[in-house]
Amino acid sequence: MTITATRPRTTRAALGMPTAEAFDRATRLHARRAGELAMVHSWDLSTSADGPGTRMTLFLSGCPLRCLYCQNPDTWLERNGTPVLLDDVLARVERYAAVFRATGGGLTVSGGEPLQQAAFVERLFDECRKRGIRTALDTSGFLGANASDALLDRTDLVLLDVKSGLPDVYSATTGSELEPTIAFGERLHARGTPVWVRFVLVPGLTDSWENVEAVADLVAPWTNVERVEVLPFHQLGRSKWDELGEPYRLADTRSPDAELVERVRGQFRARGLEVY
Repeated sequence: MTITATRPRTTRAALGMPTAEAFDRATRLHARRAGELAMVHSWDLSTSADGPGTRMTLFLSGCPLRCLYCQNPDTWLERNGTPVLLDDVLARVERYAAVFRATGGGLTVSGGEPLQQAAFVERLFDECRKRGIRTALDTSGFLGANASDALLDRTDLVLLDVKSGLPDVYSATTGSELEPTIAFGERLHARGTPVWVRFVLVPGLTDSWENVEAVADLVAPWTNVERVEVLPFHQLGRSKWDELGEPYRLADTRSPDAELVERVRGQFRARGLEVY
């Protein structure tokens, strides 16, 4: 898809109009249900980190999972986010249309869990599609049932976090069930939606041969999977757990060594998958 540069939007604040933060509770709730407002954690602009090319990544607040290795536990609660209107998000996205066109990039919506605010993501992706801006959805798939067909029709790429292949390991890792992710992955496969699978490799938690084999067994039949990214665990998010006063059970866990990373990548490559 070719990205065409568009004239930057003028934000409501610049026009002296009310911003989302000025709305009363009832107005804000209505706007959220209509997909006109989201609770936003932060923004980031990077290259090839959350999809191809230069990406603007919008991190939404709110997530039902409690992953032991979460880098951003400050995104768990929606109420901790900042209310932002759709028009104001689009104004920021449109600033980089030329960059997206030059690099093959676009907008990625992440979290938290973006499908906790699916109405907003659908509206945002629809507006991006009208502007020729490519879209990516970074999700665990746990709330995949929230994604309408219309939303997925406007999604160019799904970054699907498959956190475990064994249900008991998934539960120990996230506090929730694996089945919704499987169901969402099967749905994406049936639709032919391009997927990049992400797997976080945590020594002593997700690294067993059996668990990795189970992940590979799960994703190998999905012919829409373009690549598998093995992401080594690190401690960069630990300070946020401390700031929130949350118990951090992986304090003594080290990053996987090169030998372990290569072993896991080899398990995926053995199924004919493109691995990074």
